[in-house]
Order: sequence, then C-alpha cells, then structure tokens
Amino acid sequence: MTKKKNVITLALVGLGVFIAFPLFSMTYYTMVRTSTPEFCASCHEIKPAVTAWRASTHTNNATGVVVDCMDCHLPAPQDTFDFFFAKSYHGIKDVVIHFLMADYDREKARQLAYAAFDNDQCRKCHRNLLYMPTARGAMLAHRAVVYARPGYEKKCVDCHYDLVHSDKGLVMFRQTRRIPYQAKGLKPL
Repeated sequence: MTKKKNVITLALVGLGVFIAFPLFSMTYYTMVRTSTPEFCASCHEIKPAVTAWRASTHTNNATGVVVDCMDCHLPAPQDTFDFFFAKSYHGIKDVVIHFLMADYDREKARQLAYAAFDNDQCRKCHRNLLYMPTARGAMLAHRAVVYARPGYEKKCVDCHYDLVHSDKGLVMFRQTRRIPYQAKGLKPL
C-alpha cells in the first residue's frame, strides 16, 4: 500500500511540474516580452508616446540610464502581485479600448495616466531629491512635495508634466545646454 501511495504521489508531483513549469515559463516570457518599449510602440495609439519617450532625458541622458515604460507606468516588479495585476489590467484595458472605442483620445488618455500617477513611481529612481546643493530652489520645491502638509499635496507630474511625453518632438537636454554657456564663461542654467 505504501509503495502504491508513493507512486501516486510521485506521479502527481511529476504531473504538477510537467504542467506548472511550462505554464510559469510562458507567463514569465509573456510578461518580459510585453514589458518593452518596442511592444508598447506596436500599438498605433501609443506610438507618439514612445516616440516622445525616445527623445526625452529618460532615454538620452549623461548617465546612460534608460527608463522603460513599465518603470513609470507599473509598480515595481518586486511587488509581484501588484505588478502582475497592474500589467494585466492595463493590457486588457488597452485592448478593449483599441477594439471597442471609436476614436482614441490621446489627451484624455494622457490626463487619466497622469491622474493615476503616484509620486512613488518617480521616487523609485529619483531618491535624492532633498540634496541639491547647486539648486536650492528645486531642493525646497521637492521638500514641499516630499513632506507636504495636509491639503497641500502635489504630484511630481504637476510640475514635470511634459518631461517625458512632450509633443514638441525635440527636447533640450540639460547637459547639452551647459556646453555653450561654459564655453562663453557664463553660469550654466
């Protein structure tokens, strides 16, 4: 009886691994492949946002750091449940809007995205906002956001509205603007 029980147990564990491993692998592969800017740009409604992102300092900067779509628009991947839920929700929502809505309103979508933003999305990367010895005004403005009094709360995107998704198509980068001033002996911006 014990031998039969062990065989059944091993068969069930083997079947579980045989089913669970490919299922997990496909889910993981799907999440990785759909978390790229290239995938986001495959939807014609999102192409202008990806084009603007490619011209922004979140892609082109002096440090070489590239911030992808999911870095700002989804919770941190370490929060596994929240990440998978948000990714699935936004993906299903975008597909439904694409196929069931007559016209895509970019400005309305932008407003909804900004309304959904939480400062924690920006602070995942921008952690040292309160130490800017050469930019006292910016440091004080950030302090008013980080330690906001009740009723005076602000979002990062209230001030940095067009930082990444600008319709201008051309972004003047801070590191680019300094070169002419330094060459002339003037103070950088």
